[in-house]
Amino acid sequence: MTHSILLLLLAVLVLLAFWLGERRSLSLVGGGRGIRNLHSLPYYYGMLTALWCGLPALLVMGLWLLFQNTVITGLISAHFPGDWQALDAGQRGLLINEIRNVVSGQITLEGVRPQVLAAAAEYRQMQSIANLALSGLVLVIAIAGLGFAHRQISPTLRARNAVERIFEWLLLGCSTIAVFVTIGIVLSVVYESLRFFHVVSVHEFLLGLSWSPQTALRADQAGSSGAFGAVPLFLGTAMISGIAMLIAVPVGLFSAIYLAEYADRRFRSVVKPVLEVLAGIPTVVYGFFAALTVGPALRNLGEVVGLSVASESALAAGLVMGVMIIPFISSLSDDMISAVPQSLRDGAYALGATRSETIRQVVLRAALPGIVGGVLLAISRAIGETMIVVMAAGLAANLTANPLEAVTTVTVQIVTLLTGDQEFDSPKTLAAFALGLVLFLVTLALNVVALKVVRKYREQYE
Repeated sequence: MTHSILLLLLAVLVLLAFWLGERRSLSLVGGGRGIRNLHSLPYYYGMLTALWCGLPALLVMGLWLLFQNTVITGLISAHFPGDWQALDAGQRGLLINEIRNVVSGQITLEGVRPQVLAAAAEYRQMQSIANLALSGLVLVIAIAGLGFAHRQISPTLRARNAVERIFEWLLLGCSTIAVFVTIGIVLSVVYESLRFFHVVSVHEFLLGLSWSPQTALRADQAGSSGAFGAVPLFLGTAMISGIAMLIAVPVGLFSAIYLAEYADRRFRSVVKPVLEVLAGIPTVVYGFFAALTVGPALRNLGEVVGLSVASESALAAGLVMGVMIIPFISSLSDDMISAVPQSLRDGAYALGATRSETIRQVVLRAALPGIVGGVLLAISRAIGETMIVVMAAGLAANLTANPLEAVTTVTVQIVTLLTGDQEFDSPKTLAAFALGLVLFLVTLALNVVALKVVRKYREQYE
């Protein structure tokens, strides 16, 4: 039985458990007329039965799938021939990967050694047995949970309290997983970055003016030793993000002010969804637009006025990225401005303020924390954008402050460094983690600054 069919059967059992639990709660009090004799609504009795049916089974299924391949691999390794037992850890790992590729059908069987085919057949057999055992165990646990919860139902059972307690623990578990995943990501990036800084000094990385990470993978190869000065990447990221924000912040903020304070309801109902549609356009579409339309247009315009504009330039990428970011600032700012109490506007009008003065002195100050949050989100989106930069600004790590030339960004280089057949321990690959650590620290600094700004200007309104 495949995992998808097993999940489908489990979903059917959960729905059946909900129906049985709700029906039993009503039958114990004589139907709908006796519902007042129940501690909780029938819905909660059905929900409690469904949770007892589904959660333990899903937990067992998740743990089983987490360790299944490891256990099967250990059993297969124990049956290896004597010459395979003498292999080192790296060669053994390659052999196991070959066996798994044969099992999954990712490689053709032509030229595969007979020993590998035999091991793959044994692996496939163990996998089938494991899947069959998993299906039986999960279904038995689900039915047992259904039966247990069904017998516990009584008019005095605090079903609502139990359901809320279970969901509280589920939410706590999800938040705990999110925290530990975040900590794990940070620690892994820091660890790999420290490995990189053992090879390349922090001073060279942060202050170096040349970026050329090409290195020789082996000692017998001829190749460059690499240059890992990241200043051109930082400057390119700052330049493109700055251009984007110069476009997005004024247009987004002013459009939000107009839609929230000046536009009538009919105009707002049309324009606001149109603006938000821009946020759903894939970035590759923006990249094509920048590469095929904006870039050539800027180059032709530069020829007319006597300027040399590269086919791929920071200006083209920044302009298109700014258009992409407008909906983030506009939508969030509009929501924050609309959330300002009308009593504040009425008080300003009563004191003789005009509409523009009310907006500048009252509304925008009251909505400032939300506006700062929207701008921060837009900056983070601009710093992390990759596709538009690749297609419109290029991959050249040029140290220049001229927006008409080709530049690259940190995120583009991270993708480039981790693409292709690379040795993971080489400085070229580890440099991607160092760049990721810098992005993390910059984002953290932006969040700290935003919190300070929000805390400074936040006011309480009744």
